Amino acid sequence: MSSNLCSRCIYDANTPGIVFDVEGVCTFCHLSEQLEREYQTATAAGESRFQELVQKIKRAGRGRKYDCIVGVSGGTDSSFLVAKAVEFGLRPLAVHYDNTWNSAIATENIRKVLGKLKVDLWTYVVDNREMDDIFLSFLKASVPELDGSTDIALAETLYRAAARFGVGTILEGHSFRTEGVSPLGLCYVDGRYIASVHKQFGRLSMRTFPNMTLWRFLKWSLLYRIQRIRPFWYLDYTKEEAREYLSQEFGWQYYGGHHLENRMTAFHHSYYLPNKFGVDQRNNSLSASVRSGKLERAQALLEYARPPHLEDDLTGYVLKRLGLSSAEFQEYLNRAPRSYRDYPTYKGTFEKMAPLFAWMVRGHLVPKSFYVKYCLPDVKCSSPV
Repeated sequence: MSSNLCSRCIYDANTPGIVFDVEGVCTFCHLSEQLEREYQTATAAGESRFQELVQKIKRAGRGRKYDCIVGVSGGTDSSFLVAKAVEFGLRPLAVHYDNTWNSAIATENIRKVLGKLKVDLWTYVVDNREMDDIFLSFLKASVPELDGSTDIALAETLYRAAARFGVGTILEGHSFRTEGVSPLGLCYVDGRYIASVHKQFGRLSMRTFPNMTLWRFLKWSLLYRIQRIRPFWYLDYTKEEAREYLSQEFGWQYYGGHHLENRMTAFHHSYYLPNKFGVDQRNNSLSASVRSGKLERAQALLEYARPPHLEDDLTGYVLKRLGLSSAEFQEYLNRAPRSYRDYPTYKGTFEKMAPLFAWMVRGHLVPKSFYVKYCLPDVKCSSPV
């Protein structure tokens, strides 16, 4: 067994922030164990703790049409979460951020699931030219976070919906047991980073893009007291069982892999990161599945050795939408890699505010993963990202 590879998962020595103990077990395996103990994940105690949260959500939402917000993308996690919310007796409002790059499968999945559940949908659609200009800005900036703006815009959209409809809780479909906690050096995004990259490389003004400044983040969290709760951190959740359930109950269709329900996100993970930065983020979910016992380590390594799934003609579609020739696109790919450290961000501010955010984690005002990734000191890595 290579000393450069974790003895338990498939992370290697190039993973930013990784440290191996005397038995060769990596930092992120220990972090996962810590989270499982803290949230009592997939145990009767964890289920009980989450049911207590459900009762609090119901009490807080009395007299209102909705008592929680659930973001939906048409993917496995969000589709299953909205179904579970209804099963728990909650009254969710489904919220969708449309960056205009949705796949047809994802759009149809949303329609099927919400239609049968009779759950209302509130959608925010950004201007497509503006969105493409932001994506092109990050391509020109030569940084890994080509699709990072989607994460910020989704979070801001969920907060806006919660404030608009008087809802105090956002349920999020993340599971560290199936997705892991992505190392900071592999991806970073905040509202200041998006604005600074776009100001330098963009052409259009950001009029409709729902960016989230630090002030807005604190307003939603501290003034509006909007909580963000991740049910799958408490419950026994597996993607395979969720997909089977969704398929049988709603005619939901699988789209080929994690993050592939959106065409820009799929391009980002399956083509851009591997080809420009030598980064294949499937190791996050594969390692998480190994840690949780859902996948044999040898099988995960074999899967990781295969090229990522890439939709036919996806690269051509992306170039056409962004107005790029093959030569122009190749020139951007050949540019020296840069990182978020080369542009203004909130990272230093987050680190200074770490005690506040630690308190906010305890009140479910920010996820624990935000604190771990953004508020602890930055760890530079040996790879370009």
